[in-house]
Amino acid sequence: MATFGTSTNQQRGDFQRAERERERIERENREREEQNQLSEEQKEEIKEAFHLFDLDKDLKIDYHELKVAMKALGFELPKAEILSILQTHGAPSEPPNPNVPHHPRLLLSFRDFQSVMTQRILARDPREEILRAFELFDEGGKGKINLNDLRRVARELGEGLEEEELAAMIEEFDMDSDGAINREEFLEICMQ
Repeated sequence: MATFGTSTNQQRGDFQRAERERERIERENREREEQNQLSEEQKEEIKEAFHLFDLDKDLKIDYHELKVAMKALGFELPKAEILSILQTHGAPSEPPNPNVPHHPRLLLSFRDFQSVMTQRILARDPREEILRAFELFDEGGKGKINLNDLRRVARELGEGLEEEELAAMIEEFDMDSDGAINREEFLEICMQ
């Protein structure tokens, strides 16, 4: 009778291992499909942000490194949300010395960071992204981009555009003829 019980427990354990492996493979396939939806530029931005803010170069990032890496990618999250990401996807750090008491921190590997960022980037609302770009142009929060704003951004980006070229840009996209590009006009330009 003991042989039968052992065999059943072994089968149950084998089934559970097989189920975990199947789930892992499904998760990896899902992640691969999601990553294929990103542009090469977006994939490179994720990689650069991770490696730039992995300050100790251990191929894992902690809370502070995650916070600034996400901010660099345009995601400014509250502390609770960052902690939630670490609790869901992170792994505890290993003790530097097993003989010394250690308070483990949660760390996120590059693969997990890539997965989290891919999901967040794919979930972005393009209108929200466009309006965030608008805010970069609209110095002072006037609700409009005027010639001075365009001149400043061109200078900051090192674009050698002539005054006539900048004025022509404003004129081409200024639908209400007020000498500036408002949010709606900017959205229309970018959503074409």
